[in-house]
Amino acid sequence: MKVLLVGSGGREHALAWALSASPLLTKLWCAPGNAGIAEVAACVAIGAEDLDALVAFAKAERVDLVVVGPEAPLVAGLVDRLAAAGIKAFGPSAAAARLEGSKGFLKDLCRRHHIPTAAFRRFTEAGEARAYIHEVGTPIVIKADGLAAGKGVTVAHTIDEALAAVHAALEERVFGEAGKALVIEEFLEGEELSLFALVDGSHALALAAAQDHKRAFDGDQGPNTGGMGAYSPAPIGTPGLVERAMAEIVRPTVAAMRAAGHPFQGVLYAGLMVTEEGPKLIEYNVRFGDPECQVLMLRLKSDLLPALLATVDGGLGHFDLRWREESAILVVLAARGYPGSYAKGSVIRGLDAAAAVEGVELFHAGTKPGAEGEVFASGGRVLGVGALGHDLAEARERAYRAVDLIDWPEGFCRRDIGWRALQR
Repeated sequence: MKVLLVGSGGREHALAWALSASPLLTKLWCAPGNAGIAEVAACVAIGAEDLDALVAFAKAERVDLVVVGPEAPLVAGLVDRLAAAGIKAFGPSAAAARLEGSKGFLKDLCRRHHIPTAAFRRFTEAGEARAYIHEVGTPIVIKADGLAAGKGVTVAHTIDEALAAVHAALEERVFGEAGKALVIEEFLEGEELSLFALVDGSHALALAAAQDHKRAFDGDQGPNTGGMGAYSPAPIGTPGLVERAMAEIVRPTVAAMRAAGHPFQGVLYAGLMVTEEGPKLIEYNVRFGDPECQVLMLRLKSDLLPALLATVDGGLGHFDLRWREESAILVVLAARGYPGSYAKGSVIRGLDAAAAVEGVELFHAGTKPGAEGEVFASGGRVLGVGALGHDLAEARERAYRAVDLIDWPEGFCRRDIGWRALQR
């Protein structure tokens, strides 16, 4: 099979790494890719949101399957465009991608179908939003309705923080069209869990659960980021809890989308809060999470490519996957200043030594190759150091041993990834 992977981050490197091991694969391209992906796939200089060029390339090369990594091209309708051209694609249609593309759409669906989630209200007028915040108090969560590159959510612990978030979105329009409407919802107490399921329109197959670390600094301090690390399995994700979340949240969502005439096909990522009352849905993503995808691919024993094909072809009803018993962990190395402003263009050294540590895999995110074989930092989250071990403690020891071999003074990482599970 000839496969085109769309995207350039750590998630796409993990998918490329897993796909490249498939005996079914004859050719793997990635658009646009990065320095690490270039080691396992042919990178083509087409942006992930250049829908015209992606469709044209897939047609010209007679690609058998397109795997879409990031959310923006899914929400923009890349899968619909490929389907119209007769090309199979892994990922939801634009209509189904609204589960991530519009927070309001998702919350309304939850309300109609009694899916457990935080209580909420929707707003387009700043004055009404401010009055509601004064009425209910804090802590409270303010979310931009649309895609805001991971920056559209404010967890406000004071009234002033909440009012500033409303002003920024609705009056200053810092998120543009994505912030022209807001969802304001209750703050849920509990522990977060990332649950992934392959969905073929009718059937949902749960994948291994994972847990990530959103805050920038040790001890869950600092600003929210796209994720500073992850691990799998997560102790809180017991088989019983996963089945309850599938029964109460994921499968009702799949049924609701199918009944509405917009069946969901692809991977559904349920961000859950495990509360005293049970799991509640925080949000859906309509693609693999980053950095959770990296630890899932490290633990996946089965061939990924047939699983993606079964998802596209409606064949998950009698499909199963095998997972390694080992634990997997990923430590993200980010540019100093991230998630705020940061410098690009610094050289990263020591990658070969880090990759030689037993059980370690390096996943590139924001990197570019140099003419002399150098690797340059080109993004905020730059590298993911992944490791397998017979338990989480061993995986973590291996990952941080590799981190310490990387020579990149312009970067930083958290030193406590996996602390919650190890504390247990």
